[in-house]
Amino acid sequence: MTTQTRFPLAIQGAQPRFHEPVHVGRPNTGDRSTFIAHIEAMLDRKWLTNNGPLVQEFEQRVARDLGVRHCVAMCNGTVALEIAIRALGLTGEVIVPSWTFIATAHALAWQGITPVFADIDPGTHNLSPESVRAAITPSTTGIIAVHTWGRPADIEALSDIAEEHDLQLMFDAAHAYRCTHRGKRIGSFGACEVLSFHATKVFNTLEGGAVVTNDDVLADTMRLMRNFGFAGYDNVIHDGTNGKMVEASAAMGLTNLEALSSFVEANRIRYEIYRDRLADVPGVELVLYDEREENNYHYIVAAVDIPSRVTRDQLIDVLHAENILARKYFWPGCHRMKTYTGTAPTVSLQHTEQVAERNIVLPSGPSLTVDDVHLICDVIAFACERGIEHP
Repeated sequence: MTTQTRFPLAIQGAQPRFHEPVHVGRPNTGDRSTFIAHIEAMLDRKWLTNNGPLVQEFEQRVARDLGVRHCVAMCNGTVALEIAIRALGLTGEVIVPSWTFIATAHALAWQGITPVFADIDPGTHNLSPESVRAAITPSTTGIIAVHTWGRPADIEALSDIAEEHDLQLMFDAAHAYRCTHRGKRIGSFGACEVLSFHATKVFNTLEGGAVVTNDDVLADTMRLMRNFGFAGYDNVIHDGTNGKMVEASAAMGLTNLEALSSFVEANRIRYEIYRDRLADVPGVELVLYDEREENNYHYIVAAVDIPSRVTRDQLIDVLHAENILARKYFWPGCHRMKTYTGTAPTVSLQHTEQVAERNIVLPSGPSLTVDDVHLICDVIAFACERGIEHP
């Protein structure tokens, strides 16, 4: 497909190329009749929450899918992070990447723990082991690494650092469902891994999250903590909160688990179009997935820089004018968010700053047609090759 009209139409006052907004992270939903059947059975049982049969089945299916002993389902990924952090006994300072969704840092700060921001590897966008080493102090109790874009963090190097300094290591795996590291599915690395099943993820439960682990004691502790510490009727044996997943969310999870392979295949097809179409566009460098591993291909991420004729921010303006709602995840980095600007980083965040100024995330997923992807690529190529001043 080749764009024949002047560019950009919307900026010149004409109608945008897309009549309806095209979003990043449009929800994936499986077979509607399957979901409704689960909901009807739930209503017939009148068991809506409190570790119902759908949640129990969902936990078993996820644990089996990821090859782990335990899946502890939660109401959302942020609460799952908070409970995992507390169950691991983290205190003082915990090292995290600044280049992540703000929930990774908030889950610590909300519990009186100081997030210490470390830098990333500019090639992988994942936590830099060298930066982690530089950030360790006597107050450090743990490391939370993120599998950014579903591409595994440097698990071995971080594990070595954690063992050397007697630190807890856990992973924020919000992006990484059905991704592998050295042929093994993400989920069983570190002390535990935290999943997000938010509506924007490749695999969603409407809203939800989980902690997966092979540690029996940790799993039992988190099950207590997500339900106020109750161990049977009127028997509270642990501190806790309300972190339970409800049955309706598990119903969507079970439905989407059946459809997940089709979601991933649709993502792969769209990723390959972006990869091939943008390969020769000046100044656009796509984040590539390792084809030796299993990927969910959910995030289409690019860097925009010279010799593009537009900056990253100009390109976003152009795309938005055409109703293509590209994003600049995770700009400007957690350390530059208002909540944390008073907390001076203990190490250089040079690579985080550079990536934050160049990064763009593009729409994808099954709700986007193949022709839509080609049209988005046309807009990007035209803008980056000819600039926004072209008549």
